[in-house]
Amino acid sequence: MARGKWADGIEPRNFTWVIQEKLAMCERPGGYGDNHRRVRRQEEIIWIREQGFHSVISVIAAPHNLHNYEELGVRCRHRPLGPQSDLQQYLSVVYPELESLLAAGERVLIHNEELGDTVAGLIGGFLLWTEKVASTPAAISITEQITTHQLGPHGRSIIDAANSVERAV
Repeated sequence: MARGKWADGIEPRNFTWVIQEKLAMCERPGGYGDNHRRVRRQEEIIWIREQGFHSVISVIAAPHNLHNYEELGVRCRHRPLGPQSDLQQYLSVVYPELESLLAAGERVLIHNEELGDTVAGLIGGFLLWTEKVASTPAAISITEQITTHQLGPHGRSIIDAANSVERAV
């Protein structure tokens, strides 16, 4: 077992709480592209585990390295969201799943390659869909405050699509 200052791992880049102690987002553990490092990925997954996250939802298109979560005792759900995805269909599956995980008391982390419009839009749309915010403009504003970045057209389109996703009664 690891000892010393690295025993608890390291926080993933751009880690941000959305709903304190329940729902968070970050960039892909280990980084992406040329910046991806296997050792950093392992240290960040250890941190995720040590922080008590029950599930990680990866929206990355490819399932590369997702087995590393299982190996380190963290459940990972692969829910790829690509440019060709039917957004309404995707959200109608992912939002109820996320709501169910949170209702069961699970601590959930969502990530993509980078913390950009896809993850931010999903989060903003989820806040709107669950009625934690009252309108699309409020969801956009709150998401921009959480991420400290302005949402682009893709993120805004995801939030807007959340308006059309039906909730189970």
